[in-house]
Amino acid sequence: MSAENLTIAEIREQRQVTVIETKGGGKKELAIIGLILFVFFLYPLLPVITGNNYNYSLHVLLFIFLYIAMASSWNILGGYTGYISLGHNVFFAVGGYMAGTLLAYNGLSPFITWPLAGIMALLVGFFFGFITLRIRRGPAFIISTIALLMLVRILFDNWDYIGGSNGLSLPLLDLPVEFVKIPFYYSLLILAIVTVYSSYRIRHSKLGLGLRAISQDEVKAEAAGIPTNFYKILAFAISGFFVGIAGAFWGQYLTYMRPNIYLIILIAANLVLMSILGGRGTVAGPVLGAIILIVVNEFFVSEFGSSELNIVGTALIMLVVLLFFPLGIVGSLRKAGKLPKILDWD
Repeated sequence: MSAENLTIAEIREQRQVTVIETKGGGKKELAIIGLILFVFFLYPLLPVITGNNYNYSLHVLLFIFLYIAMASSWNILGGYTGYISLGHNVFFAVGGYMAGTLLAYNGLSPFITWPLAGIMALLVGFFFGFITLRIRRGPAFIISTIALLMLVRILFDNWDYIGGSNGLSLPLLDLPVEFVKIPFYYSLLILAIVTVYSSYRIRHSKLGLGLRAISQDEVKAEAAGIPTNFYKILAFAISGFFVGIAGAFWGQYLTYMRPNIYLIILIAANLVLMSILGGRGTVAGPVLGAIILIVVNEFFVSEFGSSELNIVGTALIMLVVLLFFPLGIVGSLRKAGKLPKILDWD
């Protein structure tokens, strides 16, 4: 076996072993996951049944779904391909403003225009991917994505049609206040499910095989005949597609849009941290990381308020987790042979 084909062959062998293992079992785990999703689908009906107010818990859950979708989408580029992007919330803004302007000026709901928001983010991903992915992964690529974020922030701050730095106000849904979150809850839940499933399918496709080869050794992958530049650009665009759709729903959920909501580096940093915390390059990792980071953050906000203590507490939790799980929770448990089957989605 030649040195150039070593990486590809190893990945292909891993893929075949995974398929053989998963064919023989996993029914119990799939049933548990199905039951959890069934509970999530029924949860918004609780206020109707009990008469209690569940607005806060609905908000936390849909916030988790939002970040599951975005972190899983980021993982297609940052996990499978190994290119760390700190500018992915550009797609969040593009999708949000695409749907938001259509709502503000034409009265078209994001529940209708979300495909346009995703396609626009996809096209932006192709365009900027063609420019930035000429650079090999590393500090230079990370800096180029930060520069992209800053340039788009300046553009949006000075673009009068979309409200500039003052942003745009969007109308509320014509629903009673106790039900107004429910359409967004279901939209983001379905988006999270579709994104995670798409991430799984990509990982086990020919494209995913090529992306993982690029992550391990881009030079060898290119020598083996993989169209590395095209695969990288495609991964960038696909990962932007789902983030753009998330942005479309988030704008109307907040009922206003401003550049300092969408285009802050903290959002992109959260996507990176969630993926690293759960296990970058795995399917379940970004899901687990999003849940942990948001739940921990909400706990500290409720206990200490939105202050420096909240930031310090969240940072300490992450530090402790990464000390014991240097490859992320999923990656480290798999390496130790202790990963529960319910988290083994690869």
